[in-house]
Amino acid sequence: MITEIRRLDASGLEPLLPQMVALLQDVVDGGASVGFLPPLSVEEAQAYWLEVHSAIQGPYKLLWVALEGEEVTGTVQLNLESRANGIHRAEVAKLMVGTAHRRKGIPTVLMEAAENEAERLGRTTLVLDTLEGHEAERLYLSLGWQKAGVIPQYARWQDGKLYGTVVMYKIMLG
Repeated sequence: MITEIRRLDASGLEPLLPQMVALLQDVVDGGASVGFLPPLSVEEAQAYWLEVHSAIQGPYKLLWVALEGEEVTGTVQLNLESRANGIHRAEVAKLMVGTAHRRKGIPTVLMEAAENEAERLGRTTLVLDTLEGHEAERLYLSLGWQKAGVIPQYARWQDGKLYGTVVMYKIMLG
């Protein structure tokens, strides 16, 4: 099935909230480092998506979902800097793909959507961070992102240990 990438506003997110909660639980339980530890409760996942729902009503957070039919298979966010000295930059955040939908190129098309919109908005410097040594790091490198450095002992992972986070950037040539 062909994956559709759709940018969501708050009204578009509302009917998908149960699927977004399930996606977040799935990726956290599957080992993704997206700020949560397993087991992730429905309540905690729902509280997170309600925060996103509120944020995308403003101008500084954008949200995309990947859909196969009516099923949410992945998501990514773009956080636009609002302060005057940073209106040229944005942060890519919370790239997630359901465990049953991996190895289908979904992260690449989600990243392309976020990067294309950032470029359209004049956001020429993009940043993100990811768990050091995780498969996501390899994905970002393959998409042309550069390592800025590693912050050691930055994030607690599901095994209880602290791991470094890789800070990455991509300069959009516009």
